[in-house]
Amino acid sequence: MLKAGIVGLPNVGKSTLFNALVANAQAQAANFPFCTIEPNVGIVALPDARLAKLSAISRSKELIPTRVEFVDIAGLVAGASQGEGLGNKFLANIREVDAIVHVVRCFEDDDVIHVSGSVQPVRDAEVINLELGLSDLAQVEKRRERLKKQARTSKEAQVEDGLLERIQEVLEQGGAARSLDLSGEEEALIRPLGLLTLKPIIYATNVSEDDLAAGNDHSRAVVELAGREGAESVRISAQVEAELVDLGEEERADYLEGLGVSEGGLKSLIRATYQLLGLRTYFTTGEKETRAWTIHAGMTAPQAAGVIHTDFERGFIRAQTVAYEQLIEAGSLAEARNRGWLRSEGKEYVVAEGDVMEFLFNV
Repeated sequence: MLKAGIVGLPNVGKSTLFNALVANAQAQAANFPFCTIEPNVGIVALPDARLAKLSAISRSKELIPTRVEFVDIAGLVAGASQGEGLGNKFLANIREVDAIVHVVRCFEDDDVIHVSGSVQPVRDAEVINLELGLSDLAQVEKRRERLKKQARTSKEAQVEDGLLERIQEVLEQGGAARSLDLSGEEEALIRPLGLLTLKPIIYATNVSEDDLAAGNDHSRAVVELAGREGAESVRISAQVEAELVDLGEEERADYLEGLGVSEGGLKSLIRATYQLLGLRTYFTTGEKETRAWTIHAGMTAPQAAGVIHTDFERGFIRAQTVAYEQLIEAGSLAEARNRGWLRSEGKEYVVAEGDVMEFLFNV
């Protein structure tokens, strides 16, 4: 399951957003720093209209979407890497996530205090990024100290230390580990460190209801920052998300249309996360259930089967595959087969976005 950590300064709207994303979550959203005393965790189903259409074709008894786990982490402040505020305890929580959603306040409101006294989103973002970098620097220095003795006799330790030296140089200059062009082997080597600045980041610019459609100068400044860093950005309004929780589907659509947008922040955020992490969705469908599965782009059919169960990958024979759009047009698997759209794919097949698949395997 994909795991995303929501971070930011206090009072930027993190917990309000979390409560809205995870409608029944119990995170407190109060107007004072550190209202999230323990990281709150919530599971969110990914909205995907394709599931219902596939289910109608298969007459499925159950729909099972993929899910994202969101972790709401207490507001960080300058000096967090040295223990200020709630400190390193919460930086440790971020080490466990796949991606970081960095919520940046881009709205003016005299009733909501700002820990720095004014709304300057790029400055705020850089405060958090600096703390993440300083925390990583401490991790790297500690690991290199441990490697000193091993490096005298171990080539593997020498390779790791050389890699960490490169990362340390970048961190000392205020950069992020993700800015280095690391190979798959190098990433695997340092993965146990859980470096925060190696994780993909999405800037969520939290704007007022009035600025959701077009943004404002604050949000545009953050978009420029994300562009320079090669990060993703998405415009959201925690205020709007909170309103959407209590609305039905039609009311929700009308409300969003009135604001000049076509979708809520949850869909926008998930789409950005998928794009950033290079994720894809494929489907299985039948009378019992229609289900969405998340895989990494470039995965082969056996690897995709392994997401369901490792036995499927080990015993993989072939996959019956049809593109989602073709199956919907055909109206049934039988008709898709008649039209030559249902294909038999082998071990080398790279699964495409929206493939509908059935796996044949040896137990």
